[in-house]
Amino acid sequence: MLTLWGDRQRFCDGLTRRNFLRIGAFGAGLSLADMLRSRSMAGTGTSVSNKAAILIYLPGGPSHMDMYDLKPDAPKEFRGEFSPIKTNVPGVDICELMPLQARMWDKLSVIRSIVPVDEHSDSLVMTGYSERENRVANRPSFGAVVSKMRSESGSTVPPFVSLRGMSRGTEPGYLGVAHRPFTPSGPGLENLKLPNGVNVGRMDDRKSLLARFDDVRREIDDSGTMAGLDSFTERAFDMVASGTVHKALDLSREDPKTRDRYKGIESFLTARRLVEAGVGCVTLSIGGWDTHSGNFKQLRKQLPDVDRGIANLIEDLHVRGMQDDVVTVMWGEFGRTPKINNNDGGRDHWGPVMSGLIAGGGLKMGQAIGSTTARGERPKDGAVTVPQVLTTVYHAMGIDPSLTFRNGSGRPMYILDDRKPIPELI
Repeated sequence: MLTLWGDRQRFCDGLTRRNFLRIGAFGAGLSLADMLRSRSMAGTGTSVSNKAAILIYLPGGPSHMDMYDLKPDAPKEFRGEFSPIKTNVPGVDICELMPLQARMWDKLSVIRSIVPVDEHSDSLVMTGYSERENRVANRPSFGAVVSKMRSESGSTVPPFVSLRGMSRGTEPGYLGVAHRPFTPSGPGLENLKLPNGVNVGRMDDRKSLLARFDDVRREIDDSGTMAGLDSFTERAFDMVASGTVHKALDLSREDPKTRDRYKGIESFLTARRLVEAGVGCVTLSIGGWDTHSGNFKQLRKQLPDVDRGIANLIEDLHVRGMQDDVVTVMWGEFGRTPKINNNDGGRDHWGPVMSGLIAGGGLKMGQAIGSTTARGERPKDGAVTVPQVLTTVYHAMGIDPSLTFRNGSGRPMYILDDRKPIPELI
């Protein structure tokens, strides 16, 4: 077995979230055959459209008051240090540190009235259920559902890729380990390319060797099962030999001018290349947003990178004619306290409300949906739940969230229980 460790993320509770993925390896690091087998044996895979989702997670809880829901008329201890600027859509203002998004707001929308929970976890925004619930219910992540729906598509790329390692929010839950994401962290990239010294010819030799092993195995298995497994091994070899995802992860293949635009925010470019290669769901993260102290100092550094990442990604998708085929969401796990604390101008956790950015997927753009009270403390109108946002994203993907899958006890479970989409976006 290989163990691939992801990035460390330290939050204010003192815990370090070190993510991991175990991969069963065959031969030269090949790990896909068993995964393909598991998907097939699980059954009920359903072919869906080739639409894709990019889920951008801002770990630690970004401040809604300093990004997309500024309150310039609130008292000083609430409104903070940043000023709003106008976007190219009348009536919609955002933070002055995000001018690139402001100039292209007709391609973006924000939801300002999302009701989250106070948990340092991506579980809610990636599964629709809190981590507390998932410790018992073990719900699948959005990407795992996409993987399940595409399990019989015959694609030569993994349907779900995580560029930020493994976490509760990327786990497949009761859908099973076959629907975990591929993650290129550490040596994981080696699982999608030919090993050193092995060319396509030698891979063909290894296929022949496998066939001979399978002949022996067939003699001891008269159930008919073994005959069906050869195709999975064949497909796994083809995934590695074709190198489609490996090429997508190799940014040196991109135009130097494009690489320069994405300098320092390369994960946005990688995500774009992966969906171009046919990956159904990509999740990535950027920065740390647990700003109990120095909120404004931290955001002065991070917001320009986020602005550049979103603007480049969305513009590139439009240039390539992919704006209706790729839905992008960016959010964290909760907002930050509207009232600034005395710890070097920090903001603390705030579970009553947060904002989320959404773009593409054929949804209606150029909007600011919902509003909060004068001090940004709670939804004033248009309150929506996190599952409603995910329902809207599933809608953009052509996936019905009222579909059911059987959990570990054999009970049919809806993908989401709260399945009302956001009408302004549909």
